[in-house]
Amino acid sequence: MAAAAIISMPKKKPLPAGLPREWYESHNRRLKAMRLAISLLDTGTYDAQRATNRKIRTMAARVGIHRPSNLTCKLVRSFIRAAS
Repeated sequence: MAAAAIISMPKKKPLPAGLPREWYESHNRRLKAMRLAISLLDTGTYDAQRATNRKIRTMAARVGIHRPSNLTCKLVRSFIRAAS
């Protein structure tokens, strides 16, 4: 009987201090958009045109992420386009 491999998550590094607030906001927006883009790609949404705001927001609710703004939805579509 084989033992299950234990995979440990890498430790998160703290964000650098002293940057403007806009940097932190855009950084977190990019992370959120990337998580949503990965979730959509995993479910078979490979075309940015099919990734409507409604579909992105439904996926966010399904994954447990706060409702994304229009700007975040636009960023999700750009990530999906870049992945193609």
